Amino acid sequence: MDRLKGKVAVVTGAAQGIGAAYAKGLASEGARVVVCDLSEPTEIVAQINGSGGEAMGIVADVTDDESLNRLVVEVEENFGPIEILVNNAAIFASIQFKPFTELSNEEWDAVMRVNARGPFQATKAVLPSMKKNGRGKVINIASGTFLRGAPMFCHYVASKGAVVGQTRSLARELGSSNVYVNCIMVGLTESEGVAASKQYDMARSATHNMRIIQRDMVPEDLLGTLYYLASEDSDFISGQCVNVDGGALSY
Repeated sequence: MDRLKGKVAVVTGAAQGIGAAYAKGLASEGARVVVCDLSEPTEIVAQINGSGGEAMGIVADVTDDESLNRLVVEVEENFGPIEILVNNAAIFASIQFKPFTELSNEEWDAVMRVNARGPFQATKAVLPSMKKNGRGKVINIASGTFLRGAPMFCHYVASKGAVVGQTRSLARELGSSNVYVNCIMVGLTESEGVAASKQYDMARSATHNMRIIQRDMVPEDLLGTLYYLASEDSDFISGQCVNVDGGALSY
C-alpha cells in the first residue's frame, strides 16, 4: 500500500482514461500525485483526495516549454522535488483509421508533436527537479502496435516507435544521474475513449483472439507494472520496454 509513500509523481494526460487510472493508482501507493492535463483535472484530484490520497491538479501543455516549466515550479513549491514522471499524454482515441496515403502532413505533425515530442519536452523540464531529488523514474507510455505494426494507423505507430527510441537513448544518457527511464507498451485497453468508439470493435475482436488472456484489457491491468517501474523495486532496471497486453505478443 505504501511502496511510493511521500514520492512526488507527475502524470501527464491524467484528467481521464488510462492517465486517471495511473494517477489514482500511484496515490493509492502513497505518492503525492500531480494530475496534469490540457483540461482542468478537478474531478480526478477530488476523487484522490476524497479517498485519502494527496493530489493537486495543474493545467499544462506537454508541447509548450513555458507551460511545463511553470508546472515544475508549482509542484516544487507545493509538494517538493519530482521523483516520478509518467509520460502518458497522447493523441489516440480521436484518431480516425485511414490509409497512410490519405493522411495529411498536418495530421502527421499533430500526432508526432504530442506523442513523440511531448515526452521529450516533459522529461527535459522535469530532469532538474529529479536531480535535486537525487534520483528519478521516467515511465514512458508506448504501444504494442509498434511491435506488430498496425494498418491505417501509421502516424500513431510511428509516434510510439519514437517513444521506444527515446526510452533507450535517455536511459543511457541519464543513468549516471540516478534517473532511470523505462517504458510500458500498452495493449488495446478499454478506456472511455476506446469504449465509446465503434471503430475499435473490429480491433477488439482480433485482439481477443491473439491474447493468451482472452478478455478485455482495462486500465487497472497496467497498474502492477507501473508500480514496479515507479518504485525502488526496479532500481536496477533502465532502458527497458515492458509489453502489457495479455500475451497478444509473446516475444
